[in-house]
Amino acid sequence: MRIETIAVGQLMTNCYLLCDEQAKVCAVIDPGDEADRIARAVERSGCKLQYVLLTHGHYDHFTGLAGLLAQYDVPVYIHPDDAQTGGGNPWALKFPRLDEQHQRWYGEGDTLTLGSLILHVLSTPGHSKGSVCLLVENVIFAGDTLFYGSCGRTDFPGGDYKEMLLSLARLARLEGNYKVYPGHDRATDLDWERRMNPYMRQGLTLA
Repeated sequence: MRIETIAVGQLMTNCYLLCDEQAKVCAVIDPGDEADRIARAVERSGCKLQYVLLTHGHYDHFTGLAGLLAQYDVPVYIHPDDAQTGGGNPWALKFPRLDEQHQRWYGEGDTLTLGSLILHVLSTPGHSKGSVCLLVENVIFAGDTLFYGSCGRTDFPGGDYKEMLLSLARLARLEGNYKVYPGHDRATDLDWERRMNPYMRQGLTLA
C-alpha cells in the first residue's frame, strides 16, 4: 500500500492517492481542486484509477472531480446524505449528484476492494450529515472529522457539534493505533489524538 498526499486548492485540501502497487490499481480520495495535478500523480504511479472516493460533500473536496472524470471513466462514491439532485443551492454545501453512469453510494458498514486492499466505511456525522471515514489496514482517511489536535467545523448546514463529539469518540474506541490522514493540515495518529485532542476527550465523556 502506498499513499501520496496532494494539497490542492485555496484551502489546501488534502487529496490522497491510495495505491495497491502489486495489483497496479489506485483510488483518489477527495479531489478538491487541480485535476491536472491529480491526474499527473495517477499517471506517475503506474496504477490504473479504479475509484474516486469522497469523505463528504463540501466543495473543497470535490472541485477537481469534473476534470478527473473528463480523463477517467470511473465511479464516484459518496454518502447519500451529502448529495443533492440537480445543480442545487451552493449554500447547501452538498455535492451535486452525478449521472447514473458515475454515481455510487456508500455508508456505514460498506466495504470496497482495491486490489488486495479492503476499505471499510464508517459513518461519522458532525461536520456534515454524510461525513464518512475510510479505514484500510492501519490507516484512517478522516476527511474533515478528525484533524491534528482538533476536528472539523460544525456550524455549516448539516453540521452538529454533539454528533461530531460522538463520532470522535467512536474513532477513539477503535482497537489499536492508526495513522490518520485528515482533510486538511498534517497527518497524525490515533494514540496521540486519544491523549491530546480536547474534542475527542470531550466526546469520550458523552459516549
